[in-house]
Amino acid sequence: MSRRPRTQTVPTDAGEARITWFRATAAPPRLVLAVSHGAGGGIEARDLQALAAALPGHGVTVALVEQPWRVAGKKVAPAPKTLDTGWRGLWPTLAEPGLPVVAGGRSAGARVACRTATELGAAAVLALSFPLHPPGKPEKSRADELLGTGVPTLVVQGGNDPFGRPAEFPSGPYALTEVPYGDHGFAVPKKSGLSEAQAMEVITGAVTGWLTSLG
Repeated sequence: MSRRPRTQTVPTDAGEARITWFRATAAPPRLVLAVSHGAGGGIEARDLQALAAALPGHGVTVALVEQPWRVAGKKVAPAPKTLDTGWRGLWPTLAEPGLPVVAGGRSAGARVACRTATELGAAAVLALSFPLHPPGKPEKSRADELLGTGVPTLVVQGGNDPFGRPAEFPSGPYALTEVPYGDHGFAVPKKSGLSEAQAMEVITGAVTGWLTSLG
């Protein structure tokens, strides 16, 4: 049984944010996975849409979160502090179903989830395309954000992500799944022999298995 997504507008101190709910279709629902977009796109990102399609059948409600700046139609994301403010304002609504909430996001959204996980009581963190450093500037590492989540954490990273390839990540208390040949948006070149659908299956399979392991 499929259910149509429901969109909900939520006021925050950073402006109005928006949640698109994809309710679990397998009963009983086990948890909520809340995932936000990056600084250069919205919830139409291929990985976010793939998760929203795949996880409800495994008892996971997926909440795709649009930050206030995106809802307002702005082209440039605000400072990290403002992103955190928007995420904090959304959290009570994400927790309303009464289920454990896994905080997630891609790129800048992953950083927000990492920075606020302990404070908000997240059950775990899903970091998609974590921007370990700006392209070409490995000395400007953001590893401290990833290493400081304080909760179970899964990183899903493209093998050719210019913001940090899997081999660049430090050892730490988190799991890492590589999407072979994937760039920062998990696009894969045709010559790789891996299709986009197969790349998405790597992501959804890894996330499904990891969420199941959380209990």
